[in-house]
Amino acid sequence: MSVRLCVFPAWASYMTNSPTVIVMIGLPARGKTYMSKKLTRYLNWIGVPTKVFNLGVYRRDAVKAYKSYDFFRHDNEEAMKIRKQCALVALQDVKSYLNEEGGQIAVFDATNTTRERRDLILSFAKENAYKVFFVESVCDDPDVIAANILEVKVSSPDYPERHRERVMDDFLKRIECYEVTYQPLDPDEYDKDLSFIKVINVGRRFLVNRVQDYIQSKIVYYLMNIHVHSRSIYLCRHGESDHNMQGRIGGDAELSARGKQFAHALQEFIGEQKLSDLKVWTSQLRRTIQTAEELGVPYEQWKILNEIDAGVCEEMTYEMIQDSYPEEFALRDQDKYHYRYPGGESYQDLVQRLEPVIMELERQGNVLVICHQAVMRCLLAYFLDKSADDLPYLKCPLHTVLKLTPVAYGCKVEMFYLNVEAVNTHRDRPIGQIRKDPAPLLLRRNSYTPLASHDQVKRPRLYSAGNWLPLAPSLKALQFPEGPEGAVLQQSQVSVSTVSINHQSPPTPPQVTNPADPWSLTDLLICVRSI
Repeated sequence: MSVRLCVFPAWASYMTNSPTVIVMIGLPARGKTYMSKKLTRYLNWIGVPTKVFNLGVYRRDAVKAYKSYDFFRHDNEEAMKIRKQCALVALQDVKSYLNEEGGQIAVFDATNTTRERRDLILSFAKENAYKVFFVESVCDDPDVIAANILEVKVSSPDYPERHRERVMDDFLKRIECYEVTYQPLDPDEYDKDLSFIKVINVGRRFLVNRVQDYIQSKIVYYLMNIHVHSRSIYLCRHGESDHNMQGRIGGDAELSARGKQFAHALQEFIGEQKLSDLKVWTSQLRRTIQTAEELGVPYEQWKILNEIDAGVCEEMTYEMIQDSYPEEFALRDQDKYHYRYPGGESYQDLVQRLEPVIMELERQGNVLVICHQAVMRCLLAYFLDKSADDLPYLKCPLHTVLKLTPVAYGCKVEMFYLNVEAVNTHRDRPIGQIRKDPAPLLLRRNSYTPLASHDQVKRPRLYSAGNWLPLAPSLKALQFPEGPEGAVLQQSQVSVSTVSINHQSPPTPPQVTNPADPWSLTDLLICVRSI
């Protein structure tokens, strides 16, 4: 029997009813490329296919060797022709991306400081029925501008000699060339009908004008939450739990003895970091709370940081799932990101659930997030710009802390193993998922096709291994060969280092008393109906 594979775009793609061109505006060294890359990373993470078109790249292809700021003088006619031609070529690439390659949003990253250039882009968008949203970065703080030049422009391909003083002098003169013809957006008269946001002095103030749709409102909200202050984000999983040792997924198990040792080691590690105003976030599951309790500092519990809901497979081992639900086991291996557990969640659902956490992380300073494997993968994929295909296979081992420090156009990653042994809960990507011959076609469950089998019993999240409800399988097993292909943290504008921390294992802390029975009347009713 042939079964058709249903392929659906990411949920966020439905926010856009026509392609959108985001047009950056601003003098050089105003953070346009920083915002372009960051915004593109966010939109791709939530499922909106987005790509940056940086005009500087096109200019360097056209003019192989940059000589000086004279190229940017408004009275340099030959250079002006080259720059306009580069813009036209870039716009054609934008058209190909949006019309032929499945793109939803194109970010046109250039100065676009004149009305003539912006009118050219508006005409192009009108011809192709694209929406346009302008993002203007205005900054008159000389310290911010100088810091941006030194951090980013000194390493630019335009300046291979990397001489700080000469780079600073030339770039400041380049800015002066643009200032002669700069025409800021006019919200009162000339540009009053355009959709745009003005970001003033790196987010101290904002001016928003005529937001057209939901995706533009999300762009505005995101840009109003990001900041450039120095900080670090620490991500780790809870200490090893009893379920981890048994190979069970989900549930609300307590820490094992080694998990408690990790909590103590984490407390020492955080103390050694000497962080000011550190915020600690956990989920509402016991294993993260018990890990945070050992730190001896205030912490916040976030329900949306709870582990992915495995539905009817909660508190089962993978062997039990394969025996009881062979089709579900195969379906998940076929497309792990979109697969949704019966009565549970997919990684795609989890990304949607975690979006408020990303927004809040962008607003904060130093934060330690004690979470779970699937949750940590989603958060890590955002900061490291990983694809939906790689996200479910990112390695997030127990008893390891990842320190993420945002830098100019990426993220620096440091990995600290706290020398407390733990089980390995990582499952490698099956060989069948990366082989070149076509995979078997199956009807799969995802956010838009929630039913893949008849076994659709919604269970409450359970709290002990003895309470899971066995359900009879209904489909035939489908085997895939397994192999060691797993996604790892690769260097893509990311620097990674690993540090091993030696701590003596402390005495096992006293057993934490079980909390009161968390079942509600609704939970009991659902359980009775399920039985």
